[in-house]
Amino acid sequence: MVRVPYPRGYERVVVRVGAAGARRCDQTVMRRRSLRRAALVANLVEGNRVSAGAGNGSSTATDAGRPGPPAPGPPLPSEQEPTVARLRAALDLVAEGVVVYDERGEPVARNAPAARYLSDAPSEALVVDAVDAVAVEALRGGHPEKHLDLRSPQRRDLVVRAFPLRGPAGLEGAVVTIEDVSERLRLESIRRDFVANVSHELKTPVGALSLLAETLDGEEDSDVVARLAGRVGAEAERLVRIIDDLLDLSRIEANEQHDTEPVRVREVLAHAVEPLRPMADSSGITLVVGETPEYLTVPGDRRDLVSAVGNLVENAIKYSEPGSCVDVRVEATADEVAISVADQGVGIPARDLERVFERFYRVDRARSRATGGTGLGLSIVRHVAVNHGGSVDVRSVEGEGSTFTLRLPASGARADRGGERSGA
Repeated sequence: MVRVPYPRGYERVVVRVGAAGARRCDQTVMRRRSLRRAALVANLVEGNRVSAGAGNGSSTATDAGRPGPPAPGPPLPSEQEPTVARLRAALDLVAEGVVVYDERGEPVARNAPAARYLSDAPSEALVVDAVDAVAVEALRGGHPEKHLDLRSPQRRDLVVRAFPLRGPAGLEGAVVTIEDVSERLRLESIRRDFVANVSHELKTPVGALSLLAETLDGEEDSDVVARLAGRVGAEAERLVRIIDDLLDLSRIEANEQHDTEPVRVREVLAHAVEPLRPMADSSGITLVVGETPEYLTVPGDRRDLVSAVGNLVENAIKYSEPGSCVDVRVEATADEVAISVADQGVGIPARDLERVFERFYRVDRARSRATGGTGLGLSIVRHVAVNHGGSVDVRSVEGEGSTFTLRLPASGARADRGGERSGA
């Protein structure tokens, strides 16, 4: 096997193939030597650069003295330019910042996200220093990684990694990547908190059931047995509510809406409010529902919308004082339907307003448990609103009450509006 010069990154291998009595022939085999990453840098950074030794000798020698096939020359500039342009465009689409360094440690290329990270803004100074530091280590053959916790202008968590680029001649440069992991870390924190909260919430009723079961064992007093049995039923019901809310929240978070159709707002209010009237009456709370036009509809899933409004009304009843009023109103524009639930209860401290929609977050934990709350209702409302292209907000004054407003896009289907008016 004879090796002959060929442009950088390749070898030209001439192999003698044949057997005694057979005609001898030459077969030229092209084999790529460079690593894929080194080839990428060669095309991206150096464009038209060709190895100095490329093309030495325009033909290969054979043992018979016959000239071999001519070696192909370096690619023409017009052939490389589209490839380089495509590589640059592809790198600009990558979410992570990418910076390429040559063997001297000079940055020779970077994509659009990297340009944003490495701007002259004072807030990016730490990023620039970290990128330069890991690039130096990578040019020494290392694989460094740095984590940055930035607080200005907004909190961000960045991971800066560097990798050496090796080619036929050895170390040819380095590549540095900049990844924003803020959202990933936030979701991991939510997951950890969720697991901890679920464990705690399930442990409470399960522990109560275990204690009640031990107390019931061997108890002969029928009055005590009846009272404990009632407690067992209450704790079991609480456990069922937690599990049902968890399943609903999981389904809603996954955006599993099976039946999206124009839903009459009046029907949503009726199905959400009427089952809660006994609860309001037993607490001495007046439940008032404003007049809603029959024709008013919103596009969405009926079951989820009823669940969202029901959670808002139930929450208002639980946190209202006896003798007060819970008012449910609907306001509509051409683009939006707003369903508001106002109470005259204890209100929410300003420091808690941003957190009330978190899973298992309670302003008053003792009151929530006493009323049988699971801590998931407002989180369900928020996810239903988002899934329907809407939002939910809250206004509250501590000691005076709160107003939650579910805002949904209005449906364009109001075909029976004229009929409703004409029949009035």
